[in-house]
Amino acid sequence: MANANLPPEKTYWIVVADESHAIIYTRKTRRGPLQKLLSLDNAAGRMKTGALLADRGGRSYDSFGTGRHTMAKEKTDPKKHVATAFAKQIAERIGKVTHDGSCRGYALVAAPRFLGMLRDAVSTACKFEPFKTIDKEVVDKDTAFLQKLVDSD
Repeated sequence: MANANLPPEKTYWIVVADESHAIIYTRKTRRGPLQKLLSLDNAAGRMKTGALLADRGGRSYDSFGTGRHTMAKEKTDPKKHVATAFAKQIAERIGKVTHDGSCRGYALVAAPRFLGMLRDAVSTACKFEPFKTIDKEVVDKDTAFLQKLVDSD
């Protein structure tokens, strides 16, 4: 019977992501072999902007006078909103494992357009900075390529 009181094994996380997909790898040492831990999918990140917009704001009469105006407020880009929500989801996972001590450190490898959102989200969810950030779109690359990329100085 395994001892339930054993502390979790401390690993390094390598997070490879873009707006629609993220893969989290672990490694026992900072330059050890990568092992895929989990994959996160954001189907809304692949949708077209029109499909993300459910409805427009309507029109209304002013409470005085004869004017009529749109009810729509200043909106953020729907694709950006979906990507920001996905970045927060990834950041929460990183924050959880760094907080409980099971993660020694993490690296972020993300598409340039997504890396800023991911860094912002992680900075609020986690008290530790990543040991490395790489701005490349490599979610669909194989593990050997990713390992060389992360290990290069």
